Amino acid sequence: MPLTQEQKKQFKSIGHHLKPVLIVADNGVTEGVLAELERALNDHELIKIQVRITEREDRLAVIDELCKASNAELAQIIGKMALLYRKNPKANRNLSNISRHQG
Repeated sequence: MPLTQEQKKQFKSIGHHLKPVLIVADNGVTEGVLAELERALNDHELIKIQVRITEREDRLAVIDELCKASNAELAQIIGKMALLYRKNPKANRNLSNISRHQG
């Protein structure tokens, strides 16, 4: 289900203070990257990813591939940073960036 504008606004304000938990470089999307992406989304729900690829089109293609592979929603892209969200119904309140910032 696509994110609403209100959700995107909320996630952007939370994501502003996050550090990237995943960095994708010239090797692109590997099995290790996908495994770490799954772990991070399960733990944190909302994560920041840095894509260290020079060409804008290639960077957007990698971000799109990560979203599709992980079934995550894209909340924001700024330069080489992307903010991804995937709801976890059994989220750990101590790890989830959404739960920690809601109170």
